[in-house]
Amino acid sequence: MSMVLDIRDLRVRYGKVEALSSCRLQVAAGQIVTVIGPNGAGKSSMLNAIMGALPVNASADGEVRFQGVSIGGLRPEERVRSGMSLVPETRELFGSMSIEDNLKLGAYPRKLARVRHYLDQLETVYALFPRLAERSAQMASTLSGGERQMLAVGRALMAKPSLLMLDEPSLGLAPRITQEILRIIGELRKTGVATLLIEQNARAALQVADYGYVLETGAMVMEGPSRDLAGNPRVLETYLGSGMAGAIAQAPAPH
Repeated sequence: MSMVLDIRDLRVRYGKVEALSSCRLQVAAGQIVTVIGPNGAGKSSMLNAIMGALPVNASADGEVRFQGVSIGGLRPEERVRSGMSLVPETRELFGSMSIEDNLKLGAYPRKLARVRHYLDQLETVYALFPRLAERSAQMASTLSGGERQMLAVGRALMAKPSLLMLDEPSLGLAPRITQEILRIIGELRKTGVATLLIEQNARAALQVADYGYVLETGAMVMEGPSRDLAGNPRVLETYLGSGMAGAIAQAPAPH
């Protein structure tokens, strides 16, 4: 498989405190890879390092390769233009703007790149999220939590990314809404988009992902196909709870 993202020995420090140590991770085209772990494990630090968006008091070492090219010298906006999209935990929508206007803002990097039909992903997004199409003129501030997450993902897809990164997409959502969001994320395989899913909800993440990593106290302590991780006694005890490995094993295999 063609590797879209390849992280090698990535380290992140905040002053003298190491938040991420010797992180290695790969995501292939059309693959969903999840990173699970507790709060404070370093998951968001990893995402920010990949995007080149660490705060001024932080530093990163190691190599991030995107589409086979090292991108260490690129600014965040240059990484977006190259085909990377991040949906942050905070979603960062414009509440006083309509759903459709928020989506159009997501295509702005393509407009800057002088792509002729830079809004050509709008119908694709509406097909993935029919609820957004039905309410396209509605203000983003009036949406429910699940609808706001749908809009945040849809806006990221407007940039037609090769790599979509999602930071805790299930945060604050009811289980039923979480399943709907992750079902739609699973459908992105058909488009060839590579997806890096950062989740505390290990149960939901391992059900949708093809491959997973476990991040604890800044270090990758385990990795493997999601079904193998779901059956691992340590993952089962720490993250899934009794009976969840069997439930994941019986779920339809990712395509």
